[in-house]
Amino acid sequence: MRAMADPLGFISGGGGVDASRFLPKGQGKEAAPEKSFKDVLTESLDQANKAQQEATRAVEDLATGQRNDLEGVILATNKADDAFRMLQALRNKMMDAYDEIKQIRT
Repeated sequence: MRAMADPLGFISGGGGVDASRFLPKGQGKEAAPEKSFKDVLTESLDQANKAQQEATRAVEDLATGQRNDLEGVILATNKADDAFRMLQALRNKMMDAYDEIKQIRT
């Protein structure tokens, strides 16, 4: 039988195609390492907290007459509500995963 050629180097591991050259700049080998789950979660909590603080400030400014745009206040409160609901959904998924892991161990 004839040996099959390996022009791309997938089998032998040598001289293959470097896929990073097809990625946009900054996404190849030089790219920064991905964020950990902890970092992403902490960042999400900070963003939700910031949205809540902005909504509270907007409502207070509207109540004291320092702010005149009701639409902006509604948008700020909706943004804070959406951020909170997303964090709540994430927490629920994490608790479901934890419960599944507990069931595996028993």
